[in-house]
This record gives sequence, structure tokens and C-alpha cells, in this order.
Amino acid sequence: MFDSVLIANRGEIASRVIRTVRAMGFKAIAVYSEADAGLPFVTEADEAILIGPAQPAKSYLDADAVLEAARRTNAQAIHPGYGFLAENAAFAQRVIDEGLVWIGPPPQAIVQMGDKINARNLMENAGVPVAGGTREPVATVEKAVTAAAGIGYPVMVKAAGGGGGIGMSVARDEAELRTAYETARTRAERFFGNPDILLERYVERARHVEVQILGLADGTVVALGERDCSVQRRHQKVVEETPSPGITPELRARMLAAAVRAGEAVGYRGAGTVECLVDADTQDFVFLEMNTRLQVEHPITELVTGIDLVEQQLLIAAGKPVSFETHRAEGHAIEFRVYAEDPKRFLPSPGDIAVWEEPVVEGTMGHGQGSVTPCIRIDAGYAEGNKVTPFYDPLLAKLCVRAADRAAALDLAREAVAAFRIEGLKTNLPFFTELLGNAEFETGTYDTGLVGRMRAS
Repeated sequence: MFDSVLIANRGEIASRVIRTVRAMGFKAIAVYSEADAGLPFVTEADEAILIGPAQPAKSYLDADAVLEAARRTNAQAIHPGYGFLAENAAFAQRVIDEGLVWIGPPPQAIVQMGDKINARNLMENAGVPVAGGTREPVATVEKAVTAAAGIGYPVMVKAAGGGGGIGMSVARDEAELRTAYETARTRAERFFGNPDILLERYVERARHVEVQILGLADGTVVALGERDCSVQRRHQKVVEETPSPGITPELRARMLAAAVRAGEAVGYRGAGTVECLVDADTQDFVFLEMNTRLQVEHPITELVTGIDLVEQQLLIAAGKPVSFETHRAEGHAIEFRVYAEDPKRFLPSPGDIAVWEEPVVEGTMGHGQGSVTPCIRIDAGYAEGNKVTPFYDPLLAKLCVRAADRAAALDLAREAVAAFRIEGLKTNLPFFTELLGNAEFETGTYDTGLVGRMRAS
């Protein structure tokens, strides 16, 4: 078992991983950019190394700088968090080649799931439902038009090598497709260095539901329940909850079984997520993509299962058994991603944090299975006096609540959102107040179009 872990990330996820690393008795090593020198995660670590200037390409995305920091600190393992180098198979292989422990899935699994077209084909061959779509990259706009005619409008235009909703758009006819194709191709090349485009049948009333899986050291794959991620702006998640209020027990069982098959198909190890689209009208589901890393929204699964997912990542990476024998979900949990952004247009709003007052945290952080005591959990990346710069994703914190049932969780969420004070810059906390008063969200009947409808009204 290794005894020191370098966290190759920043902000709230770095703080989150540091917490578990230190709780397990290991040394936590942070890396940071010049812009992040004053953030909490730097002082929370046992040791911190400056790796470059603010620009991500010269710091957090600089594999050479990260590996040099690992050598300087004698780190024995590297945890990538999410984003940056987390799903970079070449970096994962370099970590392994350096003789370090990679706290993530095998590089080959990252490669297989990193290309959405390859992933779709692999999942279809494994018996996992997939949406109608293209099995090869669509090389020209004319081929896209031909393919769409076969699939049937509306279609979703997607970057084959991307994520985070970048380059995605819906085309309802040929004219929209021609525009969407060129836009998606340009963005795919710019953001991912891969211009390949795929088309999929678009589900009009869709819910975005994902399954948390763990690939164990002995080769077993287990599913730890699902999360509903349908509250999105620009195809990016802002609120998640578990269990999903929009699926039946029968559908849940089918989705969890399919997620296990998906993990087995790529020899998965560690924490991963199988994302699906659910037709809200028919209760059918299809595979969307697989995230080969820890998800932003992992805390709500921890809150209802009592399982520390970062702890399991560390144990699995070391070849050890996980620390739980059985599991069952209890209660209901909701996560709100608190961003430094305009609550109306959702545009980034960097600046100085003049006031930071968190809601009073009751109960525990959610670890310790068997309790549904109402609790509030804040995973924060900033504190009062910190500066939010324009160089990174403007996620400030994750506000999570857990209660015995969904109605109680919503009530607790209203109290927590109202009590969370952040001043000096704009945040999306007012949007959450609006959301918690929305009839669709309150009743759990929402879909991925909810935020668009709220802003159109």
C-alpha cells in the first residue's frame, strides 16, 4: 500500500481528495498554479508544490510539471480528480511507467471510452442499449445530411472525442444540421484536438440518469445506485439528486445491470460512471457515455450509501479489497453546484469573495451507513477573501443535503440555499431559490429541458 498521494487537481475536488487521503493516514501532496496560491487546498495538504502560471496548459495540464512534482516529493501515487488530466490515457500510462500508482482505471479503458463512437459500438456489442446513430465519424456535412435522413430528425450533433456538453447541439431539420455540424466540428477541433463528429437520435423529453460503478481489484464490477442529472444549462449539470424521482424500480434494475455489463466490457477498475438518457414518456433508456473518473456529483451517492468513494478508489488502486461488504441506499440527497456566474444568463462572474458564510452543518459528512439524519454537506474550493480568477471553471462549492425522503430533502435544501451567503461577486444561488419553487422540479417530473423552459418564461 502506498503512503503518499499527489493530487493533480485544484479547488474543491483537491480539498475533497485531501480529506480522505489524510483520514487514511497517508501524506497528501498538492500541486498549484500561481493563481491558486491562496486557495484552501494548498494549505490543507501536507505539502504543496508550485507547478506553473495560471494558464492550465502551463500548470494543471502540464504532465511534465506534475510528474516532476511527484519526483520532488517522493509521491507514490497520483489521484487526478476530475477534469484536466483525469481522462488522459497517455498521462495515466506515463504515471504507471514512472513506477507510480495511478488512481484510476486502466489506460486502455480510458482510450476505449474516450471516443464516443467507439464507446457506442463497444456498448452495443456488450448488449447495452444505445440510441440510433452513426457507427463511424461523419466526415462531411453532406454525409451528415444523409445520415440524419436515415436516423430521423431531430438529431443530436456531438463531438466524438469531447465532453462537458461542448460542441453539442440539436438539429431539427437539414438547415439546422448544416449549421450545427460546422459549429460542432470547429469546437471539437479547438477544445479536443479531434474534429470527429457523430449523430444520435435526439430524445425530446429526456432525463439524464447516470449509474455509479466501482470496478474492484478482483475484477468484479458493482453498481452503487443512480443519480438524476437532468437539471442542466448548456448541456452541463447544475443540480443532481439520488435516487432519481423519474424512473421506476424496474427501470432502475435494468439500468444498474447494464452499467455493470458496461464496466465488465472494458475491464474497468476504480470509480466510474455510466451515463444514460431515459425517455420520460416510454421509460426506455440508452447509453450516453462513460466517464472514466470520479464525478463532480459523487457526494450524494456517498450521502445515501455511507461509502467514501475516494477511499474505495485508493484501496482498489492498491489492489486491496474495498472497505464495505454490502450496501444499500437510504434517504434522499441533492447536490447544488454553486458557481460564480450570473444567475440569469449563467455567464462566468470572476471577482473577489468579500463574504463567505456557509449554512450550519448538522449531523455528519454522510459517512457511516445506516443513518438518515438530516445533514448539510459543503465541499468548497474557496473561502472568504479568495479571488475567483477567469482561468478555470467557476465552480465555488457543492452544496449537498440529505434527508429521509425527497420532500424533506427539498425543505432542507431551501433552508441551506437561503443561509449560504457569498458576496462580492455574482453566484447562481438565486437560481437555486427559483428552481426550488418550480412546480416541475418540486414534483420530480422535470427533464433536461427544464432550465430552458424556466428562462424562456
